[in-house]
Amino acid sequence: MSAHGHYRDLAERSLPGGALGTRLNPEGLRMTIATASGSRIIDVEGSEWIDYVCGAGALILGHQPPDVVEAVQRQAGRTLHQYGALTDVAIELADLVVAAIPGAERMVFTTTGSEATAYAMRIARAATGKPKILKFEGAFHGNHDYAGVAVSPGEPSPYPQGVPFSDGTPDAVRDTMLISPYNDLDAVADMARRHAHELAGIIVEPIQRIISPLPGFLEGLRSLCDETGLVLIFDEVVTGFRLSYGGAQEYFGVEADIASYGKIIGGGGPMGAVVGKAELVDLTHPDRQGSSGFVYASGTLHGNPLGAAAGLATLGHLADPGFYESVAEATERLAEGLRRVLADQRIPAIVETIGSIWQILHMPRSPTTYTDFLSSDRAANVALDLELMRNGINVIPGLRRFVSAAHGEDDFDSTVAALERACLVVKGDT
Repeated sequence: MSAHGHYRDLAERSLPGGALGTRLNPEGLRMTIATASGSRIIDVEGSEWIDYVCGAGALILGHQPPDVVEAVQRQAGRTLHQYGALTDVAIELADLVVAAIPGAERMVFTTTGSEATAYAMRIARAATGKPKILKFEGAFHGNHDYAGVAVSPGEPSPYPQGVPFSDGTPDAVRDTMLISPYNDLDAVADMARRHAHELAGIIVEPIQRIISPLPGFLEGLRSLCDETGLVLIFDEVVTGFRLSYGGAQEYFGVEADIASYGKIIGGGGPMGAVVGKAELVDLTHPDRQGSSGFVYASGTLHGNPLGAAAGLATLGHLADPGFYESVAEATERLAEGLRRVLADQRIPAIVETIGSIWQILHMPRSPTTYTDFLSSDRAANVALDLELMRNGINVIPGLRRFVSAAHGEDDFDSTVAALERACLVVKGDT
């Protein structure tokens, strides 16, 4: 039996579908990764892919950056885990994160980005005494019940209600989430004013998947929350420390009241945070326990020292002058090559980019709402992505992907060539 067959048998014996979470590739594309370095991942049989998944965006420096690995190894020799007491590296990371984010005054650690969005919503409800949160159709805020409403509906949502993405979600949870179309400020304002008596806040991905905010949209949300007393929550789990050192708040020049972070701040380790105004984050202060207005935010792995060490080493690179300009320019060079292939092969698709994020979309123009995705040729999109994978390019079919600082011109040339081969296959020219 091959090494792949051995591990697949083991996985299917103990894991649903032999998969990690919801990602289950078709036959022939189910990887068992053994090693990774820079821009490449290698499976147990030695097959190699150029990786644009990058740990779902967590690995902005690429795989195994030497000084991040060294920092984790050094920390592992000091302490792997602590509970109930801060470590020096966790304190240093907290200080660095609060200093980096515009308007931030305080932060509380979490283990994941999903946990951070859950705490952010809890803080907003506690601060206002109101039960409901407004989110946007098609937005992904993690794996918990509140986040899982109107994530990927097959048809437009029945605003202001949404459909949960998982069975087992209580109706009571679903009914606390109001759903609005992204980038439609008039619709948001109307909904917020009509429900102001029961609405605690608005949670938004500043970039919703790959959809950029229209000019004035985020600024409008800020003004609306100021007008109505709502808490503005930015989900910066992906955009934090990716668009700029200060994340989307710096990039777009709009400050949230609180924001959720994950991925990059842990350098690939277990790390997340809620960061923002002291009056909100301090609701989690331990001295408030047993009194009105206390928000519970505690977990076994909060402030994990390995994640803190990896995060500190990672953020040290991101503060270098020109870092973000460099990866954004590299992403655009890749996109230009991909666009040439799509045009030459007469594939009706675009390459959308923002910063170091990119995606091929089978639609005529840049999307502005989730409804645009519903009207696109998603089957053709997935088919092309699967052919890219068969040609050595690792992506999650139908989802955004990332360029890291480890990707270089050889990777981009190989990716462009792989797309040309993939186009020929989907067109039936081979």
